[in-house]
Amino acid sequence: MDVFSPWQGFHNDPWFWQFPMATLIISMASFLTVATPWTIIAWLDPRSMRKYKIQQKPFEFKKYFWPSIARIIINNVILAGLLVVTWPLLKLTAVHNGELPSWYIIIAQLLFFVFLDDFLYYWMHRYMHENKWLLKHVHSVHHRIRNTCGINGNYMNWLEYVLTAGLTLVGPILLGAHIYVVWIWVVIRQMEGADGHIGYDVPWNPAHLFPVYKGPVYHDFHHAKFKGNYAGFLPYLDEYLGKTHIPAYLRYLKGRKAGLTAQQIEQQEIELRKSQRKRTCRTVSVGKPTHSSAEF
Repeated sequence: MDVFSPWQGFHNDPWFWQFPMATLIISMASFLTVATPWTIIAWLDPRSMRKYKIQQKPFEFKKYFWPSIARIIINNVILAGLLVVTWPLLKLTAVHNGELPSWYIIIAQLLFFVFLDDFLYYWMHRYMHENKWLLKHVHSVHHRIRNTCGINGNYMNWLEYVLTAGLTLVGPILLGAHIYVVWIWVVIRQMEGADGHIGYDVPWNPAHLFPVYKGPVYHDFHHAKFKGNYAGFLPYLDEYLGKTHIPAYLRYLKGRKAGLTAQQIEQQEIELRKSQRKRTCRTVSVGKPTHSSAEF
């Protein structure tokens, strides 16, 4: 028996190019469409946009721009290779290019994909922080950048990139989605992935049109504070799956609701940290034993 027979002539199969390969290309194009303009803005750092910066410090553009481009290329080459390897299994799934379902079915499927993917991603992401080996050897790559810009969204270890891509396909495979629905879902997922790293909280961001998405602030605080805010789309998961919200993020939302700018909220955080340090110093001082000179 020829062990390579399942792959025989795969490159001549139109479904191979329409399903895994076209999906990969659409995925990357969607990411770059969102990431590129925001990366240019971060590079130029115009004064008019600084009031919208979530972190009031310089972007790490010069240090991580070309490494991010290299990671994007390498990770997608690896993913393309793995799609070839898994093609005998992928072509057995119920994903199809037959009759397109009704619009309300498409909407329902997309919502299911969002909720399922975010639930799975929350636990995968959280586990990458709680498992010391994965954190050190895999996820720490993504966390080298504390103040991200758009292009940094896919700066990650190849294994994390492949696992994240795999989660994206779980919903479509479970439901046997139409290939057009898969493409729409991949566009939405990559737009969120890029938007979560843009570093700006602007009121006119079109991503706010998605009713279940909370914008780039949520994930930006994850990079800034490292632990907490583990979901992608749905911050409520942190509330109900372990109270893993980042307190500074919740204070930021409260400040924005009160009409404060990102700069004003950052200043409040600075004052809060100063106040906390003073209280700590007073507590330590009060706790120290006193001695008379005769005791020395």
